[in-house]
Amino acid sequence: MVAIAENVQHRLTIQTVEIAPNTTAIRSLDWDRDRFDIEFGLQNGTTYNSYLIRGEQTVLIDTSHQKFRQLYLDTLKSLVNPKTIDYIIVSHTEPDHSGLVEDVLQLAPRATVLASKVALQFLEGLVHDPFSKRIVKSGDRIDIGKGHEIEFVSAPNLHWPDTIFSYDRKTQIIYTCDAFGMHFCDNRTFDEDLEAIEADFRFYYDCLMGPNARSLLNAMKRMGELGKINIIANGHGPLLYHHLDVLTGCYETWSQRQAKAETTVGLFFVSDYGHAERLGHAIAEGIQKTGVGVEVLDLSTAQSQEIQELAGRASGIIIGMPPSTSAAAQASISSLLAVIRNKQVVGLFECYGGDDEPIDTLRRKFIDLGVKEAFPAIRIREAPTASTFQLCEEAGTDLGQLLVRDRNIKQIKSIDVNLEKALGRISNGLYIVTAKKGDVSSAMLASWVSQASLQPLGFTIAVAKDRAIDSLMQVGDRFVLNVLEEGNYQELKKHFLKRLHPGADRFAGVKTQTAKNGSPILTDALAYMECEVQSSMECSDHWIVYCTVQDGRVSKADALTAIRHRKVGNYY
Repeated sequence: MVAIAENVQHRLTIQTVEIAPNTTAIRSLDWDRDRFDIEFGLQNGTTYNSYLIRGEQTVLIDTSHQKFRQLYLDTLKSLVNPKTIDYIIVSHTEPDHSGLVEDVLQLAPRATVLASKVALQFLEGLVHDPFSKRIVKSGDRIDIGKGHEIEFVSAPNLHWPDTIFSYDRKTQIIYTCDAFGMHFCDNRTFDEDLEAIEADFRFYYDCLMGPNARSLLNAMKRMGELGKINIIANGHGPLLYHHLDVLTGCYETWSQRQAKAETTVGLFFVSDYGHAERLGHAIAEGIQKTGVGVEVLDLSTAQSQEIQELAGRASGIIIGMPPSTSAAAQASISSLLAVIRNKQVVGLFECYGGDDEPIDTLRRKFIDLGVKEAFPAIRIREAPTASTFQLCEEAGTDLGQLLVRDRNIKQIKSIDVNLEKALGRISNGLYIVTAKKGDVSSAMLASWVSQASLQPLGFTIAVAKDRAIDSLMQVGDRFVLNVLEEGNYQELKKHFLKRLHPGADRFAGVKTQTAKNGSPILTDALAYMECEVQSSMECSDHWIVYCTVQDGRVSKADALTAIRHRKVGNYY
């Protein structure tokens, strides 16, 4: 049975569903949220999932976002007398999951909070009154009666160092918080429609879980030792049941690929300080586009040997400035500097936490050690915006491209000469793809474009994975395809081939108009089409993006499309 309480004004709803004996999912549905922590674009809203298990004792697993405060608390009180709650399991202390823990504790004063050691340290700064607590780790169990025995799995760095999973042996449900989630809001509690969710499932993995692939594989290994898993009860989106094997298989495949990357970058910051995590993950997303792996460690909780092991084998080092008052973070940076090599590259970013360690002092230490900067230090002077996160993503891509440049050149030279010449005889037109979403805009010179359908009118475009515009060309995104004119395209081509610093305005000095879909139209283009991304297919180092056309116009009826004739097929 499904019950829904609604607040129409803000399009926030609460859904309660019996997912197993004595087990209720409390899902907070945020229908209209189109951005999540600024940098992750959303097309389908998001949910915040909480769970109630009633044996002889009562357990609440996670809570919800503060915006759902009254709706959530009213729903919880309709399901159970909060005073009878014995345990509150905090899987992870980020505000979208633990935002109402303090409120629930006021209603359930005798409840004991079960969480990792790191999570309890974080919680003590969030909850202002004393509360009963207990540290749990892998292998620990609680028996709440009626056959419900809950075993805990430590899952650090998924995606904070405080994360734990909880497995109910009776129902064979594992509660994983952020892992195996997605930002997808729907009344369907479970993953019934794989086609509808798979793009959001992959996008969520790439944004949030990819940089923690090794930690994820370790957690999945521990999951495999628990026994049969019927349901993965995650923290965002539909629960995994119908396609559980397929989707967990995807996680394993993607993570193995990431963990086996030939080149790795170590990303170090303090997770709960300022905007460190979101800025760091934006940089990581840019790095991963180039095929370089990323591993994340928290400067305040990681052991010295962990810091040195990662820093010693990584080809690149990224550091988010920790708080100057954190002795643990300062010690971690000292450990890192002790193993640094001059063949590595480094990137530094401020976290806008109010007490950042001075960036220039650390920058000078790396320079004195002969370490090259991969991008200019990112200095944050105000609360990060979408443009800030775009700058971070582009900086990450620059670093990744720098690390794989020699490898890519070697691969190009290894292709058979006759084959590359034959492939080069495939000719294409010349186009500029332009896109804008909110305050973020980007553009790309393209030639691998081909009409793909008549009803509806559609075409495909190949987009390299390391293109900055990739994040603006997800399913549901809109953009403009500008057609260049034969004999009148050199200036536009030259402009959009320029390599710019991260965050630079790609359209500076170019005449543009605004399309109905909000993207720039190049005034000097021969023609333009307003388009929407319908689907994409992964092809090695490119995405093949299928798009439909909503509108278009030609400025010169007798002019011809510019053509790109190549002699070899192993580069553009």
